[in-house]
Amino acid sequence: QVQLVESGGGLVQPGGSLRLSCAASGSIFSIGAMGWHRQGPKNQRERVASINWDGSTMYVDSMKGRFTISRDNAKNTVYLQMNSLKPEDTAVYYCNALLRAVGGPIREYWGQGTQVTVSS
Repeated sequence: QVQLVESGGGLVQPGGSLRLSCAASGSIFSIGAMGWHRQGPKNQRERVASINWDGSTMYVDSMKGRFTISRDNAKNTVYLQMNSLKPEDTAVYYCNALLRAVGGPIREYWGQGTQVTVSS
């Protein structure tokens, strides 16, 4: 069974930084794109950034320059470095991955989410 597990969330002051991690584990045959979404207390889930197997990235405009997505293919892990955090970045952050489990079809998997709170 495949799982995505996020870590690294927490409480940080405005202007601070956090690094989120998301590790995929289980019977994985291959992983394609991985990414991060977030859902604030009053918002719908929105895309933050994504990264392909080859390292090419995509960011939502409002997060360009502050957030950096990266991945370690050997560890099946995706990271999100968040700098200059603002109160409006407060949300539950979810990772997702397009992957193929051993013996299964390609499909999208989601983690359980990690809370990020930006407050003084």
